[in-house]
Parts: sequence; structure tokens; C-alpha cells
Amino acid sequence: MPDYSNGYWWSGDGLRLHYRDYPGRDDRPPLLCIPGLTRNARDYEKLAERLAGEWRVIAVDLRGRGESAYAKDPMTYVPLTYLQDLEALVAELKLTRFVAIGTSLGGILTMLMASTHPERIAGALLNDVGPEIDPAGLTRIRGYVGKANWHPTWMHAARAVAEANADVFPTYGVADWLDMAKRLYRLTSAGRIVLDYDMKIAEPFRLPGNEAGPDMWRAFDALKGKPLLLVRGETSDILSAQIAGRMHAEAPGSELVTIPDTGHAPTLNEPEALAAIDRLLARVGTS
Repeated sequence: MPDYSNGYWWSGDGLRLHYRDYPGRDDRPPLLCIPGLTRNARDYEKLAERLAGEWRVIAVDLRGRGESAYAKDPMTYVPLTYLQDLEALVAELKLTRFVAIGTSLGGILTMLMASTHPERIAGALLNDVGPEIDPAGLTRIRGYVGKANWHPTWMHAARAVAEANADVFPTYGVADWLDMAKRLYRLTSAGRIVLDYDMKIAEPFRLPGNEAGPDMWRAFDALKGKPLLLVRGETSDILSAQIAGRMHAEAPGSELVTIPDTGHAPTLNEPEALAAIDRLLARVGTS
């Protein structure tokens, strides 16, 4: 298993934020991996282990997640503040070019980063998200985000994850649910297994208009002409087939891959996703 180092950087408002840094070749742009709303750097563990050595992989914990500090003001849990945090990381690591890989919220941040400094984006992967979000998916997410729960054992946590996500991953077995639970939850010093994020991230998310920020189609335009991979779960309630098709049509040269029997969001460890990521990185390597 490739080793990674734990890195830390400071936000503009004084939060100590965390990332995992998997080493790779210096002659290739690193991969900056940004997770979804309630997720953390562990979501990219398997992908990073597969690519590390050939590619440097930087997987971040956004503020309020994983090993990053929780914000004093919950109203900073919005995309534009996350964007400022990521800009601080890019400056800290002196990243002049990188491949952005973003799942859900991470994909929104990928588009925003491209819109502010398109010259830095060597390639991008948008995982099950686009410039327009399906209202049905937003309603579902608002229904669960920020609701604290805990479990006495990892098997109890896995069962809860399975009950909540059975329609997203209908082919999963017990081992898969246990693996997912260990990405979503953490063990406290009191022996409780709890969700690994600040429940207050839900406060601004529940306000209308705070899901994405500015006009995201304009932000998406900044990715046109670059090596671009669009991944969609076949049964996703966040990225509709119609919007994914429009994105693909408006970005000539992009690749759209649909992961069968999967909802929001693919893990990027599916065979179809891995093969497409290999094709994306081959294009980055020659671009």
C-alpha cells in the first residue's frame, strides 16, 4: 500500500485544514481530489493507492470534515469559502498546474477553480455533478445532512449506511457497506462511531440559493478544450441524463461515462470509472 503523508494548511480565517499527500512523479501535474458535501479525503483512498507513484495525489478534507478544523461560523460552510480555502492550499503547495477531480460539491468547486484560473487546470473530472442540479436530489440531501447519529459497533454503522444507500448501490454486499461506513464515520474517544463531519454544515445548505454560487454554466465553460471526464451514476438524482448530455455536447472532446446500477455518487473505483480515468490521465500526459 503506498504511503501518504498528512499535510496541513491554514485558511484565511485561521482554521487548520488537512490533506493527504500521496507521492508521485515530478514531471506530471498532481491530482487534486475534492470530496462531496459530507465526505472526506478517505473517499479517494483506493483511487490514490492505485495511481500513487505514477501520479502525486492530494486528497483534501474541506473545513468541517475529517481531520480539518470545524468552522466557528457555520455560514462559512459555502462554496465560495471552500474555494478560498483551496486557493490557499494551491498557493501553499505552489501548484502551477494540476488535474482537479471533484465529486458532487467537489465538482462544483472544480468548476469554480477553473473559472478563476483556467490556465492551472491540466485536466478535470466531474463526478456526478454539473452546472444544474436536479431538485429531487437536493431535497433528498437536505433531508439527511446535519442529522447526528451514532452507533456502538462498525457493523451497526454499516447496516445504517446500507439502509440509507441501498438504492444507490444495489449490488453492494456486507463488506462494501462496512468499507463505506469506515469512510463516512469515525470512532470517538468515548467509543461511539459518529459521522465524520460538523453537523452545522447543514445550516447554510438548507438556505435556498447556497448550493452552488454563481452561474455554473459560465464556470463550466472554463473547462472546455481541456481533457475532461464526466462521470454519471445511471440512477443519479443529482445529475440528470439531460444535463450530462448537454455538458458533453458543449465540451467537444470530453468523455461522458455512465456507471450502471449506481446512483449519487459513483465511488470512482468502478471498472468503468477506472478505465475512463486512465484515458483522461493519458490525455493529460500528452497535452
